[in-house]
Amino acid sequence: MVISIINAKYINDYKIRFSFSDGIEKDIDFSNFLNNAKNGMAKKYLNLELFKNYTIEYGDIIWNDYEMCFPIWDLHEGKI
Repeated sequence: MVISIINAKYINDYKIRFSFSDGIEKDIDFSNFLNNAKNGMAKKYLNLELFKNYTIEYGDIIWNDYEMCFPIWDLHEGKI
């Protein structure tokens, strides 16, 4: 089964609620990932205005034309 993101709603801080095509919903907190990022392109998303500026394209969440993205299955499992 191919899983895709059908909706992503910003909650607060670095948390986003994902709704997946199989009916599963997950709240993901990106703060640990962003605080421990070694890559400057990811680290810049500690700026909340940049973090909140994501889009859903082709069932995937992306920031700034794929500057930052995550495997859908990892998000579905609640792991990043």
